[in-house]
Amino acid sequence: MAEIVIVPNKTAAGELVADEIAKLIARRPDAVLGLATGSTPLPVYEALRPRLEGVDLSQVRGFALDEYVGIDPAHPESYRSVITREVVDPLGLDPARIRVPDGSLEGIEHHGEDYEAAIAEAGGVDLQILGIGTDGHIGFNEPGSSFASRTRVKTLTQQTREDNARFFDSIDDVPMHCITQGLGTILEARHLVLLAFGEGKAEAVAGAVEGPVTASLPGSAIQLHPHVTVVVDEAAASRLAHADYYRYTYANKPAWQGL
Repeated sequence: MAEIVIVPNKTAAGELVADEIAKLIARRPDAVLGLATGSTPLPVYEALRPRLEGVDLSQVRGFALDEYVGIDPAHPESYRSVITREVVDPLGLDPARIRVPDGSLEGIEHHGEDYEAAIAEAGGVDLQILGIGTDGHIGFNEPGSSFASRTRVKTLTQQTREDNARFFDSIDDVPMHCITQGLGTILEARHLVLLAFGEGKAEAVAGAVEGPVTASLPGSAIQLHPHVTVVVDEAAASRLAHADYYRYTYANKPAWQGL
């Protein structure tokens, strides 16, 4: 099963995961990171800045989970812009080594295959950062997504568009389609780190960790992976039936194991 780590707040979560990423880069300077967007991973990226000061990051590579289809890459809410603004520039990564799925309409039918090929050429993702939606989606794999799915175009649910409308002037400006790594793609990363904060994510977290493995809750796919770390605050952990057990096992975990 996944390792569940319950922390006091999102700042503590960011520091914990940033430590693990910094250790990864120290032992593998050409590490391949799977980068998530949205507000959830921001504490990780913020905590990484002081940990990576003075570190040679010229070989670090990264792959974003997803992108909107048909959005101008220069739009402030395109995931190309978000990744550049929140990860590449603050951390000092090489922009040429950070890939985002191509959401341009021209050639869209093969952009997914191209992205899969780029990940394979890089040797696969070492550590994939994930968030989870209120409906249980990871990446933009909405309920019903196949566990074998690869990077492809998906139609966003109304709930996801409403959740993301806060980043746009209105919900009408939220794109209808996206291109996203599939669940099968995500499950090939060597280490999955899923973060969730707040009461609004509690039901999705409980379903993903303790519920049945079902395409109706895509996040439950993490139960099929051999190395998963779920880092949540108290509010997001509030519906976990075995929270006390998770606290006990983490408190007694050998220090050498890391995350």
